[in-house]
Amino acid sequence: MRILSGIQPSGVLHVGNYFGMMRPAIALQDEGEALYFIADYHALTSVRDPETLRANSRRVALDFLACGLDPERATLFRHSDVPQVTELAWILSTVAPMGLLERAHSYKDKLARGMTATVGLFSYPILMAADILIYDSDVVPVGKDQKQHIEITRDLAVKMNETFGQSEPDGRIFKLPEPRIQAATEVVPGIDGQKMSKSYGNNIDIFGDEKETRKRIMSIVTDSTPVDTPKDPSRSTIFQLYSLFASKNQVAEMRERFQKGGTGYGDFKEQLFEKLWEYFAPMRKRREEILADKSYIDKVLARGAQRANEVADEVMKRVRTAVGL
Repeated sequence: MRILSGIQPSGVLHVGNYFGMMRPAIALQDEGEALYFIADYHALTSVRDPETLRANSRRVALDFLACGLDPERATLFRHSDVPQVTELAWILSTVAPMGLLERAHSYKDKLARGMTATVGLFSYPILMAADILIYDSDVVPVGKDQKQHIEITRDLAVKMNETFGQSEPDGRIFKLPEPRIQAATEVVPGIDGQKMSKSYGNNIDIFGDEKETRKRIMSIVTDSTPVDTPKDPSRSTIFQLYSLFASKNQVAEMRERFQKGGTGYGDFKEQLFEKLWEYFAPMRKRREEILADKSYIDKVLARGAQRANEVADEVMKRVRTAVGL
């Protein structure tokens, strides 16, 4: 089984990135051949400074390794180190129905958030499909809000198979990948209660300094319910975030305190900060160890790029032959 996932280097990684992509991906590295890429091509839709993009890409590699990715069991590489993916994206675009892209939720959402409408932003799902199909991926771990991208990928794979698959022994060029949606990949709320995103400015960074992390948590938006009044934990961003870090017993205890009343939101925020800071402590230590070895990240990425290119080359030979190139 081949597992494929990617993460954009569009900014400093936050708690939403960790629970939405990183932790599920790391957990899967023992289930099969795992390929994880740093999606710098995708980041070009939002990052316009070249030095920032390079620094972000390197930091993603650092943070992913610090959070538990093992380069002996998984392949980590930069998107742009496999340029064949852009060739495949063009080939897919020649069969992609306009209506399929016009229905993409992510495009509409980004426009609603004020991003400029560009061809790259509109055709983003095609590049994502190329990311997945070029490695003959079997499983793609995604958040619930990303499921549509896998559906689009499958639609494009079927379209290619129907259009060009006659030359293949089994009548198909591409496998149909399956999404792996886990409870941990539900949408993680930001400090304003909406989906956590760097572009929305509501993030809590994984490796932010202690003072800034505390400040962000203490700024979580709450309602005006008095301290003594019972509160609904299901409507609380504090409780939702705390549930990601705490044990079942600790979550049950906080739920009871919410429903009982007598505890203010400030106290709950302090409890959340302590649990979050404790949770990432071993990863902060590992991060410092990686930084002490100046060549470690470069070696990991170089080895990852070599393996990713080996797989991509095999798939692209098949694709080029099928379409007549």
